[in-house]
Amino acid sequence: MSDLYDIIITPDPVLKAEAQPVNKVDEAVRKQMDKMLATMYDAPGIGLAANQVGLLNRVLVMDLSNREEEESPEPIFMVNPQIIHESEEMSIMQEGCLSIPRQYADVERPATVRVKYLDYNGKDAELEASGLLSHCVQHEIDHLNGVLFIDYLSSLKRNMILRKVEKLKKQRIL
Repeated sequence: MSDLYDIIITPDPVLKAEAQPVNKVDEAVRKQMDKMLATMYDAPGIGLAANQVGLLNRVLVMDLSNREEEESPEPIFMVNPQIIHESEEMSIMQEGCLSIPRQYADVERPATVRVKYLDYNGKDAELEASGLLSHCVQHEIDHLNGVLFIDYLSSLKRNMILRKVEKLKKQRIL
């Protein structure tokens, strides 16, 4: 068994499916989170949701530390994350996605969110996020709900991105 998952590329239907809540954080869920984190680091990315590796449970991992600058890793593990507050103030940032490789677009989201979740050990936790962390956690929670960042774009932009991904697949670049 490989130490990494394969990352699912759009338009796979698992990316549009809704992930199911996790009953409890046990050794199997922790192993999944560790393997997801290794997969994300290898890609390299800053966030990865279970759907992106073909698993439909409500688990995500993130790490916004700058590995090129050799900052210490600061992984965040979330099980059953729920946004419990979002600011009225909005923020626009360029987003990309490991499941939609080499494609980027500006996405508007609430500037600040508060998220409630279970941590790596199954303990209740909350996170107040703004800036890049806010965009990242909302992007990953969207994955668990079967929503991709391109779903926020006009159909013209979305179709253009999907055609580019298909072209990269045909060229065997992905």
